[in-house]
Amino acid sequence: MFAVSRMKALFPLQISLPVAPAFPNAAAFFSAAPKSTLFFNFPAVIQFPASPSLRPIMGSSGPASSRVQNRNFWPAGAAGDSTASYPSGEIHVIVGPMFAGKTTSLLRRIQSESENGRSVAVVKSDKDTRYGLDSIVTHDGLKLPCWSLPKLSMFRQSLGVDAYNQLDVIGIDEAQFFGDLYDFCREAADQDGKTVIVAGLDGDYMRRSFGAVLDIIPLADSVTKLTARCELCGKRAFFTLRKTDETMVELIAGADVYMPVCRQHYVSGQAVVEATRAVVEESSEKVQIG
Repeated sequence: MFAVSRMKALFPLQISLPVAPAFPNAAAFFSAAPKSTLFFNFPAVIQFPASPSLRPIMGSSGPASSRVQNRNFWPAGAAGDSTASYPSGEIHVIVGPMFAGKTTSLLRRIQSESENGRSVAVVKSDKDTRYGLDSIVTHDGLKLPCWSLPKLSMFRQSLGVDAYNQLDVIGIDEAQFFGDLYDFCREAADQDGKTVIVAGLDGDYMRRSFGAVLDIIPLADSVTKLTARCELCGKRAFFTLRKTDETMVELIAGADVYMPVCRQHYVSGQAVVEATRAVVEESSEKVQIG
């Protein structure tokens, strides 16, 4: 009881959190923005496939209406408050193997933010040219315009400083291809007050950390781990198996090269791939000697 009384004494009886700034109406903002600015409105109805099962492993984003948009827990002017207000950014990370619905989940969240009147933009790596450079496309065909850049540090300049300052939400797809992911997300959320939603592979075909996706987990408000279906048995798939003998880490391809598998079939499948690679290498050596 004494400890509780001391804790209560540390805080004023009434704390008035500063009101979060009102976000501009999406339709009015988009209509006033230059046509070259890649903010976008969603159509009235987008037909999404059935929602994949989401399994948050750290934190939870919660419904939009229950999120705390301003994290300044000190009332303005209170002791310990060095500034009048703080940025209210957020970072949400979506990870999983290939074919788990990461891009679909990202687009659902972007759509929800847009419908709530927030200005949004999406960026992907220019390394991914499978469906063109001006859009992100899910494996089931949902398409959305985006910025395609080699580095996230180029995003502010490409968008324009004024447009960037008015932006509320940034979506990042195929995040494993951005080497500056950590610095960009930290600055966008901590300093600029942006909500950043990141989707990417947490592991490569060897089940090793892929790019900087796992590096931003300590920065994240929430992390969602998605699973696919094992193509060999139908169980939950946590891993991506490469079906060919290429050994480069970054090999951008689709179902012709990769498939989602469970642990059992990853281990057995990887053994088959490695045995095949050994046979091919041995055959190549014999041909060279001959």
